[in-house]
Amino acid sequence: MTNPADEVLDVVDDQDRVIGTAPRGEVYRLGLTHRCVFILVRDAEGRIFTHRRSAEKLYAPGTYDCFVGGVVGAGESYADAAVREAEEEMGVSGIVPVPLFKFLFEENGLSWWCDTYEARWDGPVSPQVEEVDWHGWLTEAELAQRLTEWEFVPDGLQAYRKYQEYRGTPELW
Repeated sequence: MTNPADEVLDVVDDQDRVIGTAPRGEVYRLGLTHRCVFILVRDAEGRIFTHRRSAEKLYAPGTYDCFVGGVVGAGESYADAAVREAEEEMGVSGIVPVPLFKFLFEENGLSWWCDTYEARWDGPVSPQVEEVDWHGWLTEAELAQRLTEWEFVPDGLQAYRKYQEYRGTPELW
C-alpha cells in the first residue's frame, strides 16, 4: 500500500472549482480545501454500517464513523470516488451509491467539500484492515446511543446530522 500522504488531490475553492493539485499530506498541513465522499450504507434490515477507523488514519484516527468514504483523487469524479471508496473500505464489489447532498465541512483550519450518498448492501463485507479496526451493523436507535458514548469522526458526525435534516428526521442524540 502506498503512503496516503502522497496521494494527489484536487485543491478546490469555496465554490468547489479545481484550482490546483497537491499531495494529501500537503493539503492537510496547509489546510487546503479538497473533496471527499461519504456513503451511508444500510443492509436489508435498514441497519447502518458503522466502524472504528484505524489508528493509522491521517485524520481522526481511532474514531468511529457511520459513513464509509474518503478523499476524491485528482481528476476523479465524486460518483467514481463514492463507488471506489465504498468498495475498498467494505471489501465488496458492485455497490451502487445514490447521491443525496453536498456540503462544505470546516473545522480547525481544515476544509473539504463532502458529497454524500446512500447505498444498500445485503451481502457479506470484508473491511479493509488498513482502514477499519472494527465494524458492525447498527439500527438507528443503536447508532443514536453510540453517538453519545463513542467518539465519532467530526466530519462524519456533521454529515449524519445533515443526513437527518435531509430526511426530515429529528436528531436522536
